[in-house]
Parts: sequence; structure tokens; C-alpha cells
Amino acid sequence: MEFKVRANIRTGLIAALAGIVAACAANQAADRMTQDTPQVVTVEAKEYAFVPSDLHLQHGMRYRLHLQNVGKETHELTAPDFFKAAKIETPDVLSGEGREILVQPGDAKDLVFRAPAPGTYAMTCADHDWAGMVGKIIVE
Repeated sequence: MEFKVRANIRTGLIAALAGIVAACAANQAADRMTQDTPQVVTVEAKEYAFVPSDLHLQHGMRYRLHLQNVGKETHELTAPDFFKAAKIETPDVLSGEGREILVQPGDAKDLVFRAPAPGTYAMTCADHDWAGMVGKIIVE
């Protein structure tokens, strides 16, 4: 009888330990998936401003930049130094030799990337910078 009780306790402990290990593995997998899901950053382009005008990003994090043109004119988000430094996952969204995102009135585009090294990068609308349509991408 004593042998059966010890065997049952041992089996129960092994099963509990296996459950704990499985739960830890599932939590780690969920954490990795959450970390790998791009954080959405939305920018509106309108006459003649970006809203917001400054973007604050974290080095190494994955982002999905959602650029929406709510204006009546074509707008670009031009940031050649930033786009060159970032790890771009959806390069087909870029135009102008990878220098900008071009968005027609009422349209939107999404660019997925990993933020580059810390620094401040210029962001302009190439056709409307003269009107003050400028901003910064700040990577910390």
C-alpha cells in the first residue's frame, strides 16, 4: 500500500511539473508573439501638416506606420535618412527610390519596419515643406 501511495505522489508531482513547464513555455511564446506584433503609429497628412508632426519610436521595435491622406492634395512622407537606416519589411510601399511614401487624397498606406539606431531624422512633405509640412522621427 505504501508503495502505491509513493508512486501516486511521484506521478502527481511529475504531472504537475510538466504542467508548469508547459505553462511557462506557452507564456514565453505569447510574449514573443506580442513583441513581434508591430506597434501601429498613425500619421495624418493634410494641408499643410503632419498630425502628429513628431514621431517617437524605440530602437529595435517593430512598427506599422499608417499614413493616411485626409487632405485634398497628394502628399509624401519623405524621410530618406530614416528609411535608409530602418529595416524595412514592406519596401513596395516606398517610392522615389525608397525615399518616401506617396499617398493620394483619401488614400492610406502602411509601412512595416524595425526602428533604426537612436537619433533624430527629418520628415517632410517634399511638395509642401515650404508651407511648413515638416516633422521629426525621433528614435530613442
